[in-house]
Order: sequence, then structure tokens, then C-alpha cells
Amino acid sequence: MLRLYHLLLGAILLVLIPLGVKFVLPQFSPTKPIKPPTVAKLPNPGKGNIWQKILGNATAPTNWQVAACEGNAPLLCVSSKGELLGTVEINVYPLANNQDFQKKLLAAGIPPGNKVDYQSSKYQTQVLTALKAWVADNYAAFVKDRQGGYGKEITFSAYPAQAVPVGKLQGMRYGFAGLKQQGGVQEQHIGHVAFDGTKLYVITTAFDPDSQTGKFEKLENLAIFQPYLYAIAADLRLP
Repeated sequence: MLRLYHLLLGAILLVLIPLGVKFVLPQFSPTKPIKPPTVAKLPNPGKGNIWQKILGNATAPTNWQVAACEGNAPLLCVSSKGELLGTVEINVYPLANNQDFQKKLLAAGIPPGNKVDYQSSKYQTQVLTALKAWVADNYAAFVKDRQGGYGKEITFSAYPAQAVPVGKLQGMRYGFAGLKQQGGVQEQHIGHVAFDGTKLYVITTAFDPDSQTGKFEKLENLAIFQPYLYAIAADLRLP
């Protein structure tokens, strides 16, 4: 069914993005790629791309291919007829080195280091509370990063964060878009974040001319791939 409707979904997305302006903040800053709070990343265990180990059912539009990129970089390559259309990036942050998320867990009622029941609804609710706080801080960092650079030419709208499965984990889907005053999209970001008790997984892609990795060159290709990305995230081999 995804194959029948992916073009329609892409068109609908492009139409609906401007509706989010009621959530818009007036000014944002320099055109730099957004990064989550600085914490030590988990070294890539062994050789190879982490996507080779975690990728489940890699659904894609007709005549598109999805596979782990060559090399050790944590990138998922999306291509069509030999042409690279975009990449999706995953970063893994060990909790032991992430004091920021430790504080968010503690505020949600989960003291770091304590054994908890991963299957209990209480635990899942608490983790989602911590992840929501992480998403809010991530967007605030994005706002600060952009402030003053665009002036009033670009306004940004955050999409409401949603609780979604990321593999077998409970996670959050989030995103935001930069809208040009004269019409059109300057940049759009889509992310998933999940926590397995010891590591924070952050999966991102974007349409953003200033991003180096985890990006699509064309907005329409990102729009087409978006529902497939959701399906891929839900089928990851996590934890």
C-alpha cells in the first residue's frame, strides 16, 4: 500500500507543512547542522557500519534501494538506479557518559543505575517523559543555533512529538521545518530517539543544504521516503 500512495503522501506533506506556522517562533539563527547535547558517543564495535547489524525490513518506494552505506560511518544509504538520494544517520550515546539524560531520567522518577522492569507500563511512561524532555531541549538548542542568522526571512515550526516504537523500544518521533516567508521550505528535520536502559539511540535525517550527513539533497525525495523511514525505524533490531 505504501507503494501506491507514497507520491500522494509526499504531496500532502508539502501542503501541510505551512499549517504548522501557528507553532512558529519568529527568529532563528546561523545555518549550522543541529546536534544533540554534546556527550561521548559509543565507539562503533568492531568493523563495519552499525546499520548492518540493526537494519530489519528495509521497505522502500518502487525502484529505490535502502542499505547500510559502505565503510564505518553510521549511515543508511537511500538510492535509486545507482544515484544516492539521501542518508539517515544513527548516533548511540552511552548513558554512563550522558549526564544530561541521567538528569532527565531522574526527574522522570528513574534513578540511573537502578534495575527497572522494562516491560512495565510505569517504566515506559517514565522513559517517554524523559525522552519528551530530551526532544524539547533538542529543539531549544536548534532555536538557539539558528537565532539571528535567518532574521525574519525564515520561521521555524516544530511538529508535535509522538510516542512510537523504535524496534522493540518505546521511542519518540519528532521534527521541525524552516519555512521561507516568500513560500517554500528552507530545511526540514525528522528524528527518532529511544532508550534501552544503557544507551540512547538518535536517528536523524533532513533536507538541509548545510548538513554534511544524514540528509536528502531534494525535499521531494525526503517527503516520499518519510513513511518508509517510519516503517524502518519500527522494525529495527533494537535493543
